Amino acid sequence: MSTDQLATLYALYLRSSGVSTDTRSIAPGNLFFALRGDSFNGNAYAQRALSQGAVAAVVDEPEYAAEGCLLVGDALRALQQMALHHRQTLGTPIVGITGTNGKTTTKELLAAVLAAKFRTIATQGNLNNHIGVPLTLLALHPRVEVAVVEMGANHPNDIEELVRIAQPNYGLITNVGRAHLAGFGSLGGVVQAKTALYRYLAQNDGVVFYNADNVLLNSQIAQCEVRNAVPYSAVVDGPVRLAEHGGYLSMGLNIGGEEHRLDTQLVGRYNAENVLAALAVGLHLGVPVRDALAAIAAYKPSNNRSQRIDTGRNVVTMDAYNANPSSMAVAIAAFASVQAKRRVAIVGEMLELGDSSPVEHQRVVEQLQAAQLDAVMLVGDGFTPIDAPYPHYASVAECAEALRQQPIEGAAVLLKGSRGVGLERLLELL
Repeated sequence: MSTDQLATLYALYLRSSGVSTDTRSIAPGNLFFALRGDSFNGNAYAQRALSQGAVAAVVDEPEYAAEGCLLVGDALRALQQMALHHRQTLGTPIVGITGTNGKTTTKELLAAVLAAKFRTIATQGNLNNHIGVPLTLLALHPRVEVAVVEMGANHPNDIEELVRIAQPNYGLITNVGRAHLAGFGSLGGVVQAKTALYRYLAQNDGVVFYNADNVLLNSQIAQCEVRNAVPYSAVVDGPVRLAEHGGYLSMGLNIGGEEHRLDTQLVGRYNAENVLAALAVGLHLGVPVRDALAAIAAYKPSNNRSQRIDTGRNVVTMDAYNANPSSMAVAIAAFASVQAKRRVAIVGEMLELGDSSPVEHQRVVEQLQAAQLDAVMLVGDGFTPIDAPYPHYASVAECAEALRQQPIEGAAVLLKGSRGVGLERLLELL
């Protein structure tokens, strides 16, 4: 896209009421971008967008370039270029977050902490890809004082592409584990992809926050030649423990020589890392300690991530938004420590593991056996080749029928699996 085209497009954006890529949710005055996917062509919806009140439609196929449309070489690339231009024009400080597990929870916690002092925006939901990051940047306006941008990756160059668009000033990688191996090929591929955030910040005088207890991330700080690095333990340090207040995470913290107790609404010891990350960034940017702690204590997880739900029949740990080998391991370990008369795990398969799938699903079965739970139910084709001593259901529908036949009552229940499995549909039966 030429400089003149970008100027024309940005002028349209400034006159618009926002950006839309979906005519099902478009609002009057939106600037519509006709994106394409494997099963749809947004160009075909350009006229519908205009009829619904779009200020203009950005298309990239000449046959759709009717009145009210702006023809560009690539609508997605135009969206990304405009988002970058907007980000550079405003100069808003940006915190970039990526990682294998915990990035969305960390993003939500950090946004809550920063909002205690600053006008803050953050990635909505899971809009963390090549489309979602530009949309987040285009939600910036002059009154915003800081933004938290989540960046996800399924392929080797994803984070490298996203940091070039978002240009973060601060950043953190929550952790690196075996996920999306079908796209990355190996754990080394995951590390190389995620640490593009470190390399960008190192080259642009940014600040990296990192978990001082994570050996892998510690080594990458040096390898990526990061000069401005803040380890979590240099900001907050102290014992971490699970409290008795309903099984939620409670932490004892020593911050600046002062002792604090933080009672959260998060389940699982693994969430301590996410809390420490949010505190480290917030305190570094000047949020008062007590305000930061209060913001974290008030945060309640949603969207099927580490939610504790008392259904009246059972107490369910809903962690079914996503799953990979590392998140599965910590979820099972955390659930094994739960105090309950009966503990039942309903575990869905892990998707996008490629050739590693049989080995990784076998490990999950071994972890479940070691946890010595009262009952386990396995769901999904990933467990089909595994010789497991547990009932296995090919689909959520089959598992649901089993629960109707033999209802679970008075138990602690873990629902953990990849989003595509749809374990959340079992909640009504629990």
